[in-house]
Amino acid sequence: MPPAQAEAPPLRDFFKTAAVQEPKLSPSGRYLAVQMAGPDGRVRLAVIDLQTMQPGKVIAGFTGADVAKHAWINDKRLVFQIRNLVDGTQKVIAPGLWAVDRDAGNFRQLIYSDFDNKESTTSHINDRRLEGNWAFYRTVSDGSEDVLVVRRPWSNERDTVGVQMSRLNTQTGIRRDLSEGLPEHVTSWVTDPRGEPRAVTAINQGGKKIYLRQQDGRWKLWQDLKSYYDPHAAPYWFSSDGQALALSSFQGFNALFRLSGDAMEPEQSPLLSMKGYDFHGQVIVDEPTQKLLGVQFETDAPGSAWFDAEMRAMQADIDAKLPTTVNRIECLRCLQASHIVVTSTSDRQPDLYYLYKPADKSLQLIAAQRPEIKAADMGLRDVYRFKARDQLEIPVLVTHPVPKHKGKAPAVVLVHGGPWVRGTHWTWEPMAQFLASRGYLVLEPEFRGSTGYGWRHFRAGWNQWGLAMQDDLADTVAWAAKQGWIDPQRVCIAGASYGGYAALMGAIQQADIFKCAIDWAGVSDLDLLFNARWSDMSEESRSYGTRQLVGDPVADAERFKLTSPLQRAADIKLPLLIAHGGQDNRVPAQHATRLKAAMRPDQALEWVVYPEEGHGWHELKTNEDFWGRVERFLASHIGRPTN
Repeated sequence: MPPAQAEAPPLRDFFKTAAVQEPKLSPSGRYLAVQMAGPDGRVRLAVIDLQTMQPGKVIAGFTGADVAKHAWINDKRLVFQIRNLVDGTQKVIAPGLWAVDRDAGNFRQLIYSDFDNKESTTSHINDRRLEGNWAFYRTVSDGSEDVLVVRRPWSNERDTVGVQMSRLNTQTGIRRDLSEGLPEHVTSWVTDPRGEPRAVTAINQGGKKIYLRQQDGRWKLWQDLKSYYDPHAAPYWFSSDGQALALSSFQGFNALFRLSGDAMEPEQSPLLSMKGYDFHGQVIVDEPTQKLLGVQFETDAPGSAWFDAEMRAMQADIDAKLPTTVNRIECLRCLQASHIVVTSTSDRQPDLYYLYKPADKSLQLIAAQRPEIKAADMGLRDVYRFKARDQLEIPVLVTHPVPKHKGKAPAVVLVHGGPWVRGTHWTWEPMAQFLASRGYLVLEPEFRGSTGYGWRHFRAGWNQWGLAMQDDLADTVAWAAKQGWIDPQRVCIAGASYGGYAALMGAIQQADIFKCAIDWAGVSDLDLLFNARWSDMSEESRSYGTRQLVGDPVADAERFKLTSPLQRAADIKLPLLIAHGGQDNRVPAQHATRLKAAMRPDQALEWVVYPEEGHGWHELKTNEDFWGRVERFLASHIGRPTN
């Protein structure tokens, strides 16, 4: 008699709020701020004195909102925002901004939120709270109690108004404008650690202009691009003492370069480049000395490159103590810190947080992000590359089922949204691991058009919705079958947003490859991408960017008919599970309702609308319902996995 299989981890453990997250050291390294889930599930902000190691003191929290995105202003004071609750009891559109001292004193709301906080003790006698279109940008490293905030224009403002920036005092609420002389149509800023603006990017009518700020405060044009998708140098980081870094192309991939000379041009050789990957990461600087210590980045997995010998030695010691995880160091005054925060993660292990003391090289576990998740119950995740039918190299992240099958496993092709993003990351991920825990092998291809893998890979996806981008998904299945991992007769396709579109096209064009399709928040009508004025897509993106990447609804009308699921609803040949959020402003619910109305009466369809959800699921109850449906749907159409 075969041994009984271990019970799979509960569904809710994959999707509920993390117990602890975002540990951040104060500038001196003495205090640690963390977001902690309380007994009621609400996330609160707490501070731990690392000299005494007494239990953390909760300094901010509400019964009807979760704390999010906190940051130290200085060793005494912090700022934080709020977010939607996973139980769905509170909807937050404007996250607001609050400031509070580490002892819970001097609590002040700085930016309005649509959350009605009846617990606030903030005085509004001199109410300087900014409107909800303002947002936190970053802290500054000058010893003040200021932060940087940005203002996004209201929809009824003139179209030349761009994103503006101000310096905001968190004690008084007094704001100082930094936007004098700002060019029109600005969308993004780069500042130095002391909060001085150094570069801005403006986007208008499909073009991009990048400006550098001169010593006299004037903005000088640095890059002038006809298309914002063309390869170009982009300012990335400025120090307070004149150092500057930029992203620029090197051998077909974005790399990190120093800027030098009066013209601030990238040097000939990169400071750091990644074979097969565009650079994505952050610069680590010792704040007191402004010394560039190193860079943290992501290739197939997170990594660190230290230019400083002391930091290299510290990383080596930590890695020797934690050999089975990727270990990321976090510090501000790294070379003088009494404590360092270490975040350890892997494909199977949600984040573990440690304290490292450089003085005695001791390492102490302080918290687990998701203590319910056991690494032994999770699937192994590995990155591979294969050649598509036209020989373009396609990266794919494979999550093996738990327990790993002796034979060929049923599989799910999980297609990322965007699609112009990097869709996969090797670290622990709830959707893929949930499916693997139910016995499915999960294939997550970085099909052409995905970013992070060089210009050629991105460019190959232009105007290829339903065409070569869709072929890449079929080629992924063929490659996995050739490895002997999957049963090619038991494969389902699933995805959200663009991934939902790809699932629908799989049900139309690739019924010989897939046995079922799951679409949530998916695009079904390509024309609606351009004429849905009630979506949150900007007029700039609708009129220029989307036309360049997807196509022109007039000039490409015949292609759109062939590659729009709505136009081909009668051709759907697979059982479908379709889910959509009633409040989706990115892909409005009309995409789903019009498709349903156009389907054949005999179409095998499971249909669900979550009235309060937006573009993707936030509420825990929604995730429990949806992923429970997915589990049953897969079992019905490609069979329950067995060993």
